Formats: sequence, structure tokens, C-alpha cells
Amino acid sequence: MITLLDYGAGNVRSVVNAIEKLGGGVCTAAGPDDIRRAEKLVFPGVGNFGSMMRVLFDKGYVEPLLEYLRTDKPFLGICLGLQALFEKSDEAPGIPGLGFIPGTVKRFETELSVPHIGWNGVRIQKQSSLLNNLAEDEKLYFVHSYHVVPKDPKVILTLSDYGETFVSSIRCGNIAATQFHPEKSGAAGLAVFKNFLYPGPESAIQLRETRKTGLAKRIVACLDVRANDAGDLVVTKGDQYDVRENGEVRNLGKPVELARDYYEQGADEITFLNITGFRDFPLEDIPMLEVLRQTSKHVFVPLTIGGGIRSYTDANGRTWTSLEVAAEYFRSGADKISIGSDAVYIAEQYLKTGQKSGASAIEQISSVYGSQAVVISIDPRRVYVNSQEEVPHKAFRTDITGPQGEPFCWFQCTVRGGREGRSVDAVTLAEICEELGAGEILLNSIDRDGTNSGFDIELINAVAEAVSIPVIASSGAGCEEHFLEVFTRTNAEAALAAGIFHRRQVPVGKVKKFLSNKVEIRQEGIL
Repeated sequence: MITLLDYGAGNVRSVVNAIEKLGGGVCTAAGPDDIRRAEKLVFPGVGNFGSMMRVLFDKGYVEPLLEYLRTDKPFLGICLGLQALFEKSDEAPGIPGLGFIPGTVKRFETELSVPHIGWNGVRIQKQSSLLNNLAEDEKLYFVHSYHVVPKDPKVILTLSDYGETFVSSIRCGNIAATQFHPEKSGAAGLAVFKNFLYPGPESAIQLRETRKTGLAKRIVACLDVRANDAGDLVVTKGDQYDVRENGEVRNLGKPVELARDYYEQGADEITFLNITGFRDFPLEDIPMLEVLRQTSKHVFVPLTIGGGIRSYTDANGRTWTSLEVAAEYFRSGADKISIGSDAVYIAEQYLKTGQKSGASAIEQISSVYGSQAVVISIDPRRVYVNSQEEVPHKAFRTDITGPQGEPFCWFQCTVRGGREGRSVDAVTLAEICEELGAGEILLNSIDRDGTNSGFDIELINAVAEAVSIPVIASSGAGCEEHFLEVFTRTNAEAALAAGIFHRRQVPVGKVKKFLSNKVEIRQEGIL
């Protein structure tokens, strides 16, 4: 029986699902004594170091956790569960960690995008049964802005590279912890869990000290989910955001089944965008939460959910914060939440005051769950002008001139599913949201949506060059070559598609096969 230390933040459902899929039983620690009695302890941590440590102290978990670690019984820490073992973190000055392992937690110092999000490799530094059956060429899923720096190099189990070399896992006796997320790392991650559950003799591993690891470009399958006219949740797809055909909502399949299919095809992430109008309040939108719960039982890659993540007052007069709403999605299996129209309203308010309010959904959620948990979904359209001076927005010279030959354009943000234009441009919105704490940009294009004509390279470059957080390119993919184009002509770290996957025009595996040996990718899914 595995004891799960769940301190109340992030998606632990996927950890439970991974253990149960492998035949293990899980009980959740309900108090300090459960930690002391544990035979095998798993500690998944997500979010902010300071928030995590405050909760551990408040719940009285620190001392029993240290007692457990000192007995050298089997322990597996994940992400913040690794960082918690150290003395302190740059993320929360003045707040002590457990101090079980001497050393600190440092922020990445690199010109690359931070957070470090995606599939990277590991270089094994010593033998360990935890890594049995890994060939050392697998990609594992990372999502973090900080990394551990132990004083004693003997505890280092694996190293990885992202602008700099960093420690990606440690092992000290029976105490092990990983910066990567095994529960989100597909077959390779499940192998790590299996080795922890059922440890065997250490397999011989050829240590390769000099090989650098690389971050894979991500292929993201997106499922627009909404209720059809019969009230059933279906996956649909719009053409320039219109999801109806012959008066009916396009029905391209069931969300749980399609998500599982894309996972098995090798998709690196799955994104659900709930485009159903909420009847009253999103926490009562049970079908979408159930979609997440069921999907996370079978899909062991990151899941993002967007739609309705904002503060609400329900029919009974109770006000629910965006943080409470997001928490319900995380507890149901989401790893990241996507904020769309509300991000535009938040940015407009910021432009009026020039100050952070601390109350916005972006600020609230990132302060608890970390910036990596907040994705900003931007829906811009091109507005053509004759000169940069013609508008107060950030305008760019374009190779795709306007209907009257206009040589410049700006990218107008929209809300309400693209139906309403606003006075803020996409570049400014991305910059403000990064300042407020967002960790990733999902960049759509109304002009390219459903056209199969390729991604808007100019739009992507404009935004990617303005921010230091990762950008996911979206809208317009029609063939494998479009993915290669966006990865070689922009700094986008991921590319998202929907229609070509749903209609099986271009399967995920075919995209990966085409990209193989051209750009760094995760090999799972190659046909």
C-alpha cells in the first residue's frame, strides 16, 4: 500500500491513477500519524515552494515527514516533492525547506523560456533500480522554473540540460525524488512508478557522461468540447470559430475516447477547451469535470482545461473565487488551466491602473499553483493599417498585405469566442499576462482557424519575441510541413492542432514521423 502525501495543491489524481493502473493501492495521509505509519510514501508537489512549506508546517507534517525520511523507508518525491527536501529556495526567501538534503533550490538562469516546460531527456549518473528498463534516450515531462543544487554530488541520480545543466533526480538510500513528473511521462514515467512499487535488482546501465539532453518540440491535440443541441458533450471544430454546419453543432467524437486515442498515438499534451456556455456556475458543470476524471485514468501526459475559470456568484448568492474554481479542475485531473476572454479584461484593467491588483485569476492561481499552471489563450485577428503611427497599438510590417494593400497590421484581441474585438493587441496582452504570473501562451489566430493554410508565422514571432515564457502555436495546421515550418521559423515550443487530427487527415504519429531527424521530438507515437 502506497501512502500519498497530498497537501492540497495541484493534480494528484494522475499520480493515484498511475499507481492504481500498475496494480498498487493508494491511501491518502489524513494526518501526521499516517505519515509515520507509512511503509512507502509518495509526495507529489505542484506550485509555489513557499505556499507548499506553509501548508506542511500548518498541518503539522514537517516533523513526521522528517522522521519518516530518517528511517530510510521508500520515498518518492515529485517536482516540489524533490525541492522540499532541500534547505531553501530562491522562490520563497526566508521560508525554510525540510533541510533533509543539504543544498538550495535555484531559478534557471538562461535566455531560454522559463518555465522549462516539456519533454526532456536525462543522463543517468549512477545505478538505481528506480531507472530499470530505461534506455536513457526516453523523454520525460518537466514543468518548473527552479532546480535543486545539492552540496553533495553523490546524491545526484540524473542530470538534464536546459540552457544549463541541472539535477533532474536524486537518490540517497531509499529516498528518491524526481524533478520530472512520472505520472505525466507516458510509458517511461509508468516504468519509473513500476520500479518504485516493485523494486528489483539494479539493471546494468551504460553511463554516458557527456551526452547533452534536449527539449522536444511538443505536438498538442486540442479538443473543443461543447454541448450539442441534444445536451451531450461532443468534440467539435469551427471554421473561423463557427462550429455549426447545416444548422447543427459538428460532432467529431466523444471527448474521453478521442483524448485516449490521441495519447496512444503519441500526442505530447491534450488540451480541452470547454466552449459550452455555463448554465449557472462552472463547479456545477459536472460533465466537464467528469471528462477530466475519466481521461486522467488512461492518459498519462499533461492535460490542460480552458473555459469558465473565473470568479462567480452562484444562484444561492455565494461567491466562488477563480482560485476555488481552478482548484476543482486541478483535483479532477487537469495539470494546467487556460484563461481566455477574462485575460483580456484583466489586461485592460491593468492598463488603466498600471498596477497589479493581486485579485485577478492569473495572480491568484499562479501564486498557489505556480506560473506553469496558468496558460493564457489569446484569440487575435489581423487589423490592417497603412503605418505604425496610425494606431496606438503594436503594429508590424507584414508580407501578407491588407485588402487595400495596407503594409502594416496589428493583432487585435477578441473575446466571446472571437465575436467581439477589444482595444488591446496580442503582444501587449502576452506581456501583461507574463508580468501578472502566467507561465505559457496559447496563441490562436482567427484568420487561420480552419483554413489548413498554415500557422501565422508573423503573429507567432511577434509574440514569442516579446515574452520569455513558452508559446504554443495554434490555428491553421493542414499538413506535416506546417509543423516543421512553425518549429524552424519561430521560437514556438509547441504546436497545437484539432481539425486535421479529428478528421484523421494527418494523424499525430505521421506528424512525428515527418519531424523525426529534423527537429527534437519525443519518439513515442512515430508510426
